[in-house]
Amino acid sequence: MKENIHPKYMETKVTCGCGNTFVTRSTKPELRVDICNACHPFYTGRVKFVDTAGRIEKFKRRYSAFYQKKDEQKDA
Repeated sequence: MKENIHPKYMETKVTCGCGNTFVTRSTKPELRVDICNACHPFYTGRVKFVDTAGRIEKFKRRYSAFYQKKDEQKDA
């Protein structure tokens, strides 16, 4: 193997948005993540409900003109 071509591999402190921290190894000394195994719904078994109704309504408002034109073309 060639020497001095690989990045330095060190202990890394990982901090999640939920406040959970753990130590692993990486090429960076510190990592910040949005979601980890302590708060991810797949691992916890709990589902986080997001305001999907508001998202759907926003989508419908944004693209309502497009769908109306498409429906008019079908009828013609």
